[in-house]
Amino acid sequence: MHKAKQAVEEAIAFAKSLGASAAECALSQSRGLSVDSRLGEVETVEFNQDGSLGITVYRGQSKGAAATADLNPDAVRAAVTKANDIARYTSQDPAAGLADAQLMAYDYPDLGLYFDANMDPQHAIDITKACEQAALDKDPRIINSDGANYSAHAGFRVYGNSHGFTGAYMSSRQSLSCVLIGKQGDVMERDYAYTLARDPSQLKRPEEVAAEAIEATVSRLGARSIDTCKVPVIFHRDVAHGLFGHLVAAISGGSLYRKSSFLLDSLHTQVLPSWLNIHEDPHIVGGLASSPFDHEGVRTQARDIVTAGELNTYLLTSYAARKLDMQTTGHAGGIHNWRVSHGDDDLAALCRRMGTGLLLTEVMGQGVNIVTGDYSRGAAGFWVENGELQYPVSEITIAGNLTQMLRSIVAIGNDIDPRHGIQTGSILLEQLSVAGN
Repeated sequence: MHKAKQAVEEAIAFAKSLGASAAECALSQSRGLSVDSRLGEVETVEFNQDGSLGITVYRGQSKGAAATADLNPDAVRAAVTKANDIARYTSQDPAAGLADAQLMAYDYPDLGLYFDANMDPQHAIDITKACEQAALDKDPRIINSDGANYSAHAGFRVYGNSHGFTGAYMSSRQSLSCVLIGKQGDVMERDYAYTLARDPSQLKRPEEVAAEAIEATVSRLGARSIDTCKVPVIFHRDVAHGLFGHLVAAISGGSLYRKSSFLLDSLHTQVLPSWLNIHEDPHIVGGLASSPFDHEGVRTQARDIVTAGELNTYLLTSYAARKLDMQTTGHAGGIHNWRVSHGDDDLAALCRRMGTGLLLTEVMGQGVNIVTGDYSRGAAGFWVENGELQYPVSEITIAGNLTQMLRSIVAIGNDIDPRHGIQTGSILLEQLSVAGN
C-alpha cells in the first residue's frame, strides 16, 4: 500500500506542475474469488484482480477527470495530462472544488476492516458443496437447487488531494449463499439464504445457511393471492432496511439541490414518529459500513440523523453542500452504519401486535418515486390473523406514499439484521393499500 500512496501523491504533484490549482486522486485495488456449485458439481471458479486510479484536476473552478487501469507511472501521467486538458475547456462551476482543508481526516483510526480472506479454491468448493448438500438432504419438498456461492474479496483504497491529505485503509468481506427450489403439487417456489461478514469466523456454518434456505423456500409453498384491502403491514427485517434506504435517497444532497425529493425543506421537521431515532456511527470496529473518511477525505463522525422523529441533517458531499449553501456532512460515497432504534418485540410479538394484516418478506419492481414519495411494488409474504401466520401470499401489489409510510411506523422489532449498513429490525406500519384479486 505504500507504493499506492506514493503513486497518488506523485499524480497530484504532477497535476500541480501542469498548472492545476487543485487536484484529488483515488486509487483502489482488489482481489477476489467466487465459486458457484450446483447439484454437487462446480460450475464456476473465478478469480479477479482489479485496480484503477482516478484523477480530478481543477483549474480554478473548471474541472477535468480521467481514469486508468494501468498503474505504471507513464500511464498515470497520461491520465493526469488528459484530466488537465479537459479542465482547460470545461465551464466554470461555482460549486466545484475540493472539500475544505480543515475537514480532512489528517488523523484517523484503524477500524479493523480487514481480515485474511480465505481464497483457497478448494475451501470455497468444499463449503458450497456442503451447504447445498445439507439443504437437499433435509426436506423432500426441496426438489432442486439453483446452486450455492462462496465469495471472498479483499483490497484497499487510497485517497489524496492537494490539501496535503493522503489516507488509506484495507477492507475485506466474505459471503456464502444458497438458492433452493421447492415443490407442492404442480407449483414450485424459489428462495434463498445467505451469510455475510468481514471476519470469516463470523460467517454462519454451511448447515445453518442451508436450514434457513429450506425454511424460507418451504414456507412459500401453497402461496395464494388475497382480496384487495387496506391493512397493517410488517416489513420483515430482510426488506425493512430498504424502507429506510428510500429515506437516505430523499435526504441526499443530489436529490435536494435538484429539487427531486419528497423531503424538500424537511430539515428540523418531523419525518418519523416521535419515538424513533437513527444514529450513525462510522467508526464501529469491523462494521460493514465503517469508514475513517469519506471519498473526499473528509473525516467521518458519529451523528444523530433523526432524534425523536425530527430530521437533524441532510447527507451532503462538498459539491451538494455548496449548491445548498451548507457544509459537507462527510457522506461522499454513502452512509456509515445507521442504527435504527427499536422496541423489545420480536417478530412473533410484532405479528400479535398487528393482529390481522400482511407480513412482507419480498418486494419487487422499481415503483418508487423519490420526487413525490409515491410507492407501489409487487410483493410476497404471509397473511396474518389473530397474530398468527395463516398462509403464504403472492401476486399482490402494495401501495402508499413514503411521507405517510415513514410517519405511520407503529413499531420496530428487536430482530436486527446485521448484514446491512442500515441496521433495523422488522417494521410495523399502520396501514397500506394491498391490491390482490
